[in-house]
Amino acid sequence: MHRILISDPLHPSGIEALGANGAEVRLLAPEEKSRLAEILPDYDALVVRSGTQVTAELLDAGKNLRVVGRAGIGVDNVDVAAATERGILVVNAPTANMMSATEHTFALLLALARNVASADAVMKKGVWDRKSFVGMELQGKTIGLVGFGRIGQRVARRARGFEMRVLAYDPYLEPAVAEREGVELLSLDELLSQVDVVSLHTPLTEATRNILSGDRLRQLKKGAVVVNCGRGGTLDEDTLLELLNDGHIRGAALDVFTNEPPESFDLILHPKVVATPHIGAQTQEAQLRIAADTAEMVLKALDGSLEVTAVNLPFRSTGSRPSPFLPLGEQLGRLASALLDGALHRAKVDFWGVEEELHHSVGVAVLKGALTHSIGAGVNYVNAGHLANSRAIDVERSVHSSHRVFDRCLKVTLESSDGKVVEVEGTVFGEDDARVVSFRGYQLEFKPEGRLLVIVNRDVPGVVGRIGTVLGDAGINITHIHLARRRGEDTAIAAVRLDRLPDAETRERLLGLDDILEAVSVDLS
Repeated sequence: MHRILISDPLHPSGIEALGANGAEVRLLAPEEKSRLAEILPDYDALVVRSGTQVTAELLDAGKNLRVVGRAGIGVDNVDVAAATERGILVVNAPTANMMSATEHTFALLLALARNVASADAVMKKGVWDRKSFVGMELQGKTIGLVGFGRIGQRVARRARGFEMRVLAYDPYLEPAVAEREGVELLSLDELLSQVDVVSLHTPLTEATRNILSGDRLRQLKKGAVVVNCGRGGTLDEDTLLELLNDGHIRGAALDVFTNEPPESFDLILHPKVVATPHIGAQTQEAQLRIAADTAEMVLKALDGSLEVTAVNLPFRSTGSRPSPFLPLGEQLGRLASALLDGALHRAKVDFWGVEEELHHSVGVAVLKGALTHSIGAGVNYVNAGHLANSRAIDVERSVHSSHRVFDRCLKVTLESSDGKVVEVEGTVFGEDDARVVSFRGYQLEFKPEGRLLVIVNRDVPGVVGRIGTVLGDAGINITHIHLARRRGEDTAIAAVRLDRLPDAETRERLLGLDDILEAVSVDLS
């Protein structure tokens, strides 16, 4: 019998579903919250919302813990790396609130456009004032969507219902998806210069953090409005306040913030801002779906199923150790995608000597790795194929009888929409010694792990020394370096494993060196 502890409020339907199959379910009382670490050791699963911080220390206290269920999409309050290290599966409900978030985007946009909040506040004071609340229509306006995933696409469809022109920016999106959805896909700078409304729908990753920086906000034309129902931390709130004050930006509608609750309410109190306290998912329907989806995922995970929306790797599916080709496939996908650095158009996986029953799961692992680079931690074994389909990514698997060198081998080929191709091959020595064995056509062997700097250079003396000097000046240690070149060619490649990745300034210094052609950072840790 499974024992499940719920530490934050959950819709009663979810609690009932968790206990329907005989599991013992306990809802932690508010006065017991301080004793969570003391109570947790007796339970197999912990279900949380945003009110519980699932730290490494708390996970250590869960001696029998096998699953953490996050009732919602965000896992910012869960130490996923620590859970993975401890063999604890983290599952969530990534699609349950999509419709609520989509509709809340328009609730805020319409409230902002028609001055609903401020007009309502005046009416409640007993004042009848029509002249002070001249709004704007959405019809004929241009909306720019920064991020064009599942929610962004739903927002686009509704924007067209308001007869708006829709632009989108998503560097990892196949153009065919934008064409199918009837939107124009542009660079971010092109988009910002044209829109009347910019709306954020990206996950929070290192690539999207502060994506609407101060400089980019200033690119908006005078009178534009900003909407953020996506993730806090994706826009420069200080500059937004400055541009609201000087009248360059007409208004802002915000549901999420860099710090929650905010440390300062200056932006929220601005008369041109409509703000809500991160309630995009706070609908009855979403709460029902979140509770039901979370309960289903937790129970499936406890039963050892791989059919779960896991945000970390589900290495245990049936109680036996999974094939090492699954994590190898994911790392090859991540590595190839980082080097491709563009909209993925096609993914091909070639197999030599790998068991047939693994072909599908390894192919999904490759997709998971490739899409994680562009989408973030929400990609998992269940939704990777769906996400690839929604982005019009062609996926192909081929089986071959005999490899030129290895008994068992896996090759991942990714192609971007502009025709760039990256190939990576890997194999497993012994039981679990996974290695990259061919890299962009070079015979180069290294473990697909850690923080890598991939460098392509002209094959001349002294290059490695100059690279080491730049990294040393930046205080970055080289832990391993793997070099390869091809006979008769004037270029070489290096995979350099570092204790930390170089920042943008260090990469620019590397690219400024004579004979350095490429320098790409890849985090496989």
